Amino acid sequence: MNVANGSDAKFEHELLRIRSAYDHRKSVPPGKYSPQNAAVRLCVEERHRHTLALLRGAALDISQASILDVGCGTGGWTRDFIKFGARPANIVAIDLLQDRIDIAKRLTTPGVTWECGSAHQLRFQAASFDLVMQSTVFSSILDGTMKRQIATEMLRVLRPGRFVLWYDFFPNNPANPDVRGLRKAEIRGLFPGCRIFWRRITLAPPIARIVGPIWAPMYRFLSASKILCTHHLALIEKPR
Repeated sequence: MNVANGSDAKFEHELLRIRSAYDHRKSVPPGKYSPQNAAVRLCVEERHRHTLALLRGAALDISQASILDVGCGTGGWTRDFIKFGARPANIVAIDLLQDRIDIAKRLTTPGVTWECGSAHQLRFQAASFDLVMQSTVFSSILDGTMKRQIATEMLRVLRPGRFVLWYDFFPNNPANPDVRGLRKAEIRGLFPGCRIFWRRITLAPPIARIVGPIWAPMYRFLSASKILCTHHLALIEKPR
């Protein structure tokens, strides 16, 4: 077996594992991640605030930016970008699972380009996008080679001096062997030579689910302290 074929087989095995893991997640109660859930609503509010601050700091005009949403799921971040002022026609969203794309299409303003496929083989030309987004994609991948391949593809399709927007958790979840957190050192290794602007956000979900429905100011206080936060929000700048 040559190296290329070996990598292809390894990637296909990992993709099958990811699909299976997401099938199991269908049994999660729908209200757990609903915007009607107070903890989810507070998390999204915080995430929006910090995302907009990062984009403003980078002087990225979201209304003019071409955006690729990698691992778009049911389109939550895609809809966020539209709320922030992005033009639907300037957004491409890709996910491994067709059923999630079908839901995203129903929930999202027309005009977005939706694609089903794997991010380790993006069909787009080099330097096609101003912003490439990933949210909890890399923590769902256990194979290190695939992580590096996807990061390489994300940088390839990104214009020089433009940005990857990263949102993912860093602690491992002992209750879920299908995911693995990523620390700063691993993220830096995936995007060598890039400048990275970090923010630590998102109160640990088990705590958020208790505090959020009871008293929103306590959620905000605990989240602002950072010590109980579990996610990195980062803007990763590709060298010019």
